[in-house]
Amino acid sequence: MRVLVTGASGFVGRALTRSLAKAGFHVRAAARNRAKIPAAEFVEAVEMPDLSQPVDWRPLLVDIDAVVHLAGLAHVSGNISDARYDRINKLATKELALQSSLTPTIRRFVFVSSIRAQTGPSAAHVLTEDAPPAPTDAYGRSKLAAEAFVRGYGAPYTILRPVVIYGEGARANVGQLVRLARLPVPLPFGSFDSRRSLLALENMLSAIRFVLEHPATAGQTYIVADPLPLSIADMIATLREARGRSPKLVRVPPRLVGATMRGLGKRQAWERIGSPLVADVTKLRDAGWSPPTDTRNALARLART
Repeated sequence: MRVLVTGASGFVGRALTRSLAKAGFHVRAAARNRAKIPAAEFVEAVEMPDLSQPVDWRPLLVDIDAVVHLAGLAHVSGNISDARYDRINKLATKELALQSSLTPTIRRFVFVSSIRAQTGPSAAHVLTEDAPPAPTDAYGRSKLAAEAFVRGYGAPYTILRPVVIYGEGARANVGQLVRLARLPVPLPFGSFDSRRSLLALENMLSAIRFVLEHPATAGQTYIVADPLPLSIADMIATLREARGRSPKLVRVPPRLVGATMRGLGKRQAWERIGSPLVADVTKLRDAGWSPPTDTRNALARLART
């Protein structure tokens, strides 16, 4: 199978390109800077268009059997306009989905969306695919709108909604958590019992390959997460114990930690550690997917790198 992977120089894209090529797929790896794509057998590195402008994807789709669309503007803090999210995440996806539907060789279009197309940074109830989507920011809305375009065109599609992905080289939320756990001081999270779902990079790659190889997943949307959500206290304890250290977690009431963080302008960080977000992966597992690892083992390996 010949697969176009967009965003192939990113955290997930680089790992996916290596994983698919190792499994015998022929990968056309597209990135803005193709020099960042490691040379490997079965990998064709190509330059990806500027997604901030209207895109003609047709040259990249020649002789392609399947598309995995990872490229887009990530969820970041800062002053990014709704229009920029819409152009890069929504309209570029629309153009790719439409042109893929007109390419007769393509038999699968995998769109990597986000759990933020379904919810905000926290969720009071366990998330399932049946819940009405309720994104709370421009990033989530742009991903949800892109999903609608993917469903609206003719190429057989599968939409994946991953939660926060972690692994070696991860930045943002989980990278910050790893750095926090490495501090040689007690941390005030012993009373934090709200659970959060995470997604090991290994499990994400496994889910993408699974839907590529199983025709029955066409026309479906799946949440992707590790099977067992953990509290922030459990995550830090796991990271520290993997390095042979005591958890050193002090039991401070979460409301006091939250008030302090909000007072320091860390409201978004507080929402990520102080509130629950549990994602149910029953639908994908019922389809036959079996995650190769779990959060505790994957975090322990990450701590030892």
